[in-house]
Amino acid sequence: MNLIDMRAIVRRDLHDEDANNYRWTNDELDRHIAHAVKEYSEEVPYEQKTTKATTTGSREIDIAALNDRIVIEAVEYPVGSFPRRYQRFSLWGDVITLLGNEIPDGSDAYIYYGKLHTLNIGSSTIASWHEDLIAAAACGYAATEWAVYAVNRINAGGTTTAAELLGWGQQKLAFFRQELKRLGRKNRIRVHSFYRPFSAPVSKSVDFGP
Repeated sequence: MNLIDMRAIVRRDLHDEDANNYRWTNDELDRHIAHAVKEYSEEVPYEQKTTKATTTGSREIDIAALNDRIVIEAVEYPVGSFPRRYQRFSLWGDVITLLGNEIPDGSDAYIYYGKLHTLNIGSSTIASWHEDLIAAAACGYAATEWAVYAVNRINAGGTTTAAELLGWGQQKLAFFRQELKRLGRKNRIRVHSFYRPFSAPVSKSVDFGP
């Protein structure tokens, strides 16, 4: 699905398919779709892996070139090992600092990160099973925006139209955010670790003494 397809779905859900009398312009709907994609990306980022060369004797890796970055999930160094060797790291600005015992020798590192999704005329990085979620959010943003605009204005639907549209839009957004909470990376229970913890886990059943 591309942006044109998504816009058509949003118009259908908004009952705004009369091309001679659109309530929302294409630019307005595109803005609401982009808003939905950005909020979705914050919780379900587009997963990426890139190769970055290290500097001999330096623990720092410059990642300024990773555009639209949301989160750094892991750093693998050195690469090519099995099991893979993931390093503890800190992130400040555009610089990753490796905190483990491994001092880089100039060889490559793998950076695993999440970035903003794209949804444009040519392509989309959003999973097909989440496209309806984006459409619901875009409808919610469009409906609430129009409801605010319609306050104290005469419209053919009567005085309750703005309030009804606002309520409908808020329901769409509530559903969207509820699903994001369920899907989001911040709320997932992890059953694995990318790297060895800095300190050993504390046992709840064995006393190892002082």
